[in-house]
Amino acid sequence: MLMDHLLFVECQPEALADEQRIWEDRGAWSSTGVAGVFRDLIPERYYEYGVASVYAEFAHLRGWLKPDRVLDPDEHAVLRGAVREWAGEDRVWTDVVDAFGTPSMLFGSNNPYYGKTLGYLTENPEEPMVSFHLWNGSAPGAEQSWPPEHEEPLLLAVRFGTGPFRQTFTFTPEGRRRLPVE
Repeated sequence: MLMDHLLFVECQPEALADEQRIWEDRGAWSSTGVAGVFRDLIPERYYEYGVASVYAEFAHLRGWLKPDRVLDPDEHAVLRGAVREWAGEDRVWTDVVDAFGTPSMLFGSNNPYYGKTLGYLTENPEEPMVSFHLWNGSAPGAEQSWPPEHEEPLLLAVRFGTGPFRQTFTFTPEGRRRLPVE
């Protein structure tokens, strides 16, 4: 709703619908929006933080996003060049921050018992945000318990790029194990 108001003020009320068509062409939009696509990729209710990261990319393109930190272009290029191979091993939240520093954006709580998405970006909105999708909870099929079985969230996937949406994901081994069964 906020985006609709901001776009109205900018005299571009059609911009979000145009972006949704782009998302649909990329496979990032379904009849249940971005959330429906994330539900097919990330377990349980985690998808809400991933959804926020997609809308944040749009906000960054519009110049509305105010990140906590921006990476310089060289730092961002190194991150993008290394992250897909780096995600070939199982990782946790502290591994991401230790390797890449404080994120530009935290989607979700800083409480380690909850999933979240960490976003890394530059000032240039044309450079893709690199999103780290983290999850915490119980084993698949297990009864939900509190606290979760993990002391901190597990990295399931890293996402960046403008190609077909599913191809922008690099799943960790844990992320591949937790992919919903089709």
